[in-house]
Amino acid sequence: MVGIAVTFSARREPLEPVCVVGVGEIGRRLAQRVLANGDEALRALRGMATSEALVILGASESLPWVDGVQYLGQDAGAPRLLLPTQLRPSVPVDAFERALLRHAAKVAPPLAVLLDPPRVISVAEARPLDRDRVRAWLEVRA
Repeated sequence: MVGIAVTFSARREPLEPVCVVGVGEIGRRLAQRVLANGDEALRALRGMATSEALVILGASESLPWVDGVQYLGQDAGAPRLLLPTQLRPSVPVDAFERALLRHAAKVAPPLAVLLDPPRVISVAEARPLDRDRVRAWLEVRA
């Protein structure tokens, strides 16, 4: 099988953000920002974490901002992926989705596609944010 190198370039129209991801130190700062929010703001968000990344999903206006986070949105042509809001793949987005889902067959969609560092994270397990769980995740990484 021959692989195709996929690059990303600027979108003409950015996707509306529905997800924000922080990796490493940026993830820790994102967790701190989330913990500074009131309970009502926290209830508007869902999230999940890996050992290195914090992933938060919600309406665009509810997503927190921290310098260096990656914002992801949904492209109508690839509804099972969360893609960088400002970038599009060099191949048709539906073909990119099919190839990625085939390659990551054991990972449940939707999949968050990160470019820096490159990785794919399943967000299928995202749950309503819980202040104690965010605190616990942050403490382990302190």
